[in-house]
Amino acid sequence: MSLEGRFDEAAGVVRVGDDARQRYHDSRGYGYPLEGNEIALSPVEAAHLLYRGDLEAIVDASGERLDFRSFVAREPGTKFGVRFLVYADLRSRGFYLSPAAKPWIADPPGGKADFAVFPRGKGPGDGEIAYALRVISERTDVAAGELRDGVLAVVDEESEITYFEVSRREPSGSSAAPLPDGCEADLLADRVVVWDPPLELYERGFYGQPLEGREYDEPTLQCSLLEAASLAERGVIDLDPARVRERGREVEGERFVRRLAVYTTLRERDVVPKTGYKFGADFRTYADVESVENLGHSELLVRVHPDGYVFEPRDLALDVRLAHGVRKTMVFALVDDAGEIDWWSLERLTP
Repeated sequence: MSLEGRFDEAAGVVRVGDDARQRYHDSRGYGYPLEGNEIALSPVEAAHLLYRGDLEAIVDASGERLDFRSFVAREPGTKFGVRFLVYADLRSRGFYLSPAAKPWIADPPGGKADFAVFPRGKGPGDGEIAYALRVISERTDVAAGELRDGVLAVVDEESEITYFEVSRREPSGSSAAPLPDGCEADLLADRVVVWDPPLELYERGFYGQPLEGREYDEPTLQCSLLEAASLAERGVIDLDPARVRERGREVEGERFVRRLAVYTTLRERDVVPKTGYKFGADFRTYADVESVENLGHSELLVRVHPDGYVFEPRDLALDVRLAHGVRKTMVFALVDDAGEIDWWSLERLTP
């Protein structure tokens, strides 16, 4: 026998009595307990039970009995539709999940979220949360400062859902190499030529590209302004670091400053960054370079943004799909005015 719920508009919940606690909460993870056998359902949980036919109707304050269609039509807020779609999708995949703002659920990992998702096979009474889930439509921008550990569910205009796992990603590696001192170098328009440096600078440090037409055991290296600024700062080449940085700003503006901060940090962590131009990114990175001749695949694609950047979901989808297609992970380096960096990775997730 289907039950009826009562819409408590003041509390924003649907109350269901009789044997609702055992039928909906204890066995299937819906709602939270009230006194006796009564439970409170969030609007999205109540809508799902109406949709499945497990609730016969919801009665509002005026006594009107609402079926699924009329209840959904009345529900305020532009996010209700996309939240319902994600809730129904994850329920169909065998997950229990609850709106994060439940009195008996602590803030899920990641903080701000729409749902707390429980590990498969577990429910709200087990005291374990797999991840926080945030739901947006494809037309909802995401501010960089709002990124949180957890999962981002994006609902497109055809009601299909893409899930992204969002996590902090601190790059690290073991690509340390000995560096020479005072190599001769010339600053050109938008790059630097390093004349006859030790072979290890390229072979083990993976700095620059050899100038074609010269013998490989006497490499003349063409270096980017980022590489040159880093090498000049460490005394490897005989150029004034301030002069190289100024040239970088002339060529790229403040974008160069952010990219240099990221490049420098990666090198300090023994990660080799190389241009990511062919992949539409700022850098591709190598964690473990022993020799350029035995170079493996790069692991990360890094895109550099200011910390106040606002992402469009379509751009996120493009970046993540591209990285996945070339067997890499997409990482966003968010740089503040002091040069401090927040690192975030996004990867496609199939729940």
